[in-house]
Amino acid sequence: MLTIGEVASYAGVTVRAVRHYHATGLLPEPERDHRGYRRYGAEAVLELVRIRTLADAGVPLARVRELLEADEEELARAVADIDGRLRAEIRQRQRHRERIARLAAGDDLALLPEVVEFLAHLRQLGVDERIVRVERDGWVPLVAHRPERVPAWVGRKREQLADPRLVGFYRTLGETLDRTDADRRLTELADELAAGLTRMADERGADYVDDLDIDPSFAAAMDALAFDSAPPARRLTELLTQRGWTGWTTLERTARPGR
Repeated sequence: MLTIGEVASYAGVTVRAVRHYHATGLLPEPERDHRGYRRYGAEAVLELVRIRTLADAGVPLARVRELLEADEEELARAVADIDGRLRAEIRQRQRHRERIARLAAGDDLALLPEVVEFLAHLRQLGVDERIVRVERDGWVPLVAHRPERVPAWVGRKREQLADPRLVGFYRTLGETLDRTDADRRLTELADELAAGLTRMADERGADYVDDLDIDPSFAAAMDALAFDSAPPARRLTELLTQRGWTGWTTLERTARPGR
C-alpha cells in the first residue's frame, strides 16, 4: 500500500493536487489505516495519471469526471475534440514563433508585408538606418490605427520615392541626427528641407508631400514618438515651422512662411 506522498510522486502530481482531487470528488478517498493515514493502491496511481493527462490537455476539472466515467464512444469523441483544439493551439503558437523569428531577423512584429518591403526599399536607396527605424516605429501605430489604409499609403510613398528630391529629403533627415540643437548645420538643413518641400508642393500640389488623413491628436502622439526616437527632429520641426511648414507625421504648409 502507498502513502499519499508516494502515490502523488508515482503519478507525477503534488500531494496538494491529490487532496484537491479528493475535495472535488475526482478521486475517491481511500480507507485510513489504524494510525489514521490514507493508504492507496496501484489503481489510485492509474486514476491520477488519467486525471493529470486530461487536466494537462486543458480539460476543465468539472468535465474530467464526466470523461473518466464516459464509455469508449463518448471518450473517443471527447478525445477527438481535445486533439482538434490542441492542434489549433499548436498552429497558433507556430505562427507566433514565426513572427518572433521575423522580429529577431530585423522585421517588425506589427508591420504588414507592404510596409516591410517599403522599409527595405528605403535601405536600398541609401537612407540612414536610424531614419528607417524612425519610419518603422511610425508605421506600427498607423498599421494598428488604420490597417485598411496602409496599402494605399505605402503605394503613394513608393510612387513619391521615384522623385529624387524626396529621396534627398530622407537622406537629409539622416544627416540631422548627428546635429545638436545649436549646430549651425541643422539650420542649413532646415533651409534645404523647407526649400525642397516648397518646390515639390508648388509643382505637384500640397497633398503630394504628405496626405495622411489621420486625427490631429493621433498625429501629435506619433510626432512625440518620433521626437523620442530622434531628438533633433523636435528642433528641426521648430525650424521648419519658421520656414512655412508645420508638423512631422503630417506636414502642412502654412499660409505665411517666415524666417
